[in-house]
Amino acid sequence: MKTRLIFVRHAEAEGNLNREFHGWTDSEITPKGHDQAKLAAERLKDEKIDILYSSSLKRTLQTAQYISNIKNLPIIRTDKLKEINGGDWEGKGWDELARIWPYENETWEKRPHLHKMPNGESMTEFQERLIKEVDIIIEKNTGKNICVVTHGTAIKALMCRFKGCNLDQMANIKWYDNTSITIIEHDAGKFNVITEGDSSHLSKELSTIYNQEWWLQYEKEIDDRTK
Repeated sequence: MKTRLIFVRHAEAEGNLNREFHGWTDSEITPKGHDQAKLAAERLKDEKIDILYSSSLKRTLQTAQYISNIKNLPIIRTDKLKEINGGDWEGKGWDELARIWPYENETWEKRPHLHKMPNGESMTEFQERLIKEVDIIIEKNTGKNICVVTHGTAIKALMCRFKGCNLDQMANIKWYDNTSITIIEHDAGKFNVITEGDSSHLSKELSTIYNQEWWLQYEKEIDDRTK
């Protein structure tokens, strides 16, 4: 029986705007984030959704609330869909990480299967947590249309599984914009990617990543790696 999973990355949050690492740091969405979340909810207005799950952090719950309002669905909160626990990275600026933790920063960017947050989760532990929770959600809701509001790294880690690739290839999966929508179908133990990281409901002005300098360099690097 076919199950449809609609993953939504949370709207722009304070960490995205300030370029700080926020894993379990419980920041809120920005004014732009509220505009993004409204548009994402409007985009999903005519999409069939039977049940709505969200990470228990504020930025995901605030994003999910817009979907909840437009679809008249309660939000099921779960800690298991939270972002990676960044440990000592929490609240640090992205420009600080390479200087303070050069090895961990290098594994984060290029060898995620070896990455371990100082006093936090490893990427392997994180992915296993997510996969287990998604499997439980599918088992409980087989045949339904499920919306899941979660985080950027979470979606990247899950896409490795959905695409059938190993965690060492996670670095080749692009970051998706805030409130981007990814649709996966699950049937007979197999996943099929229908829509990947679609943020067409956002104008360029309302995008987060397309208005940040790091993105252009990142796109060039990932395109060079995947040629």
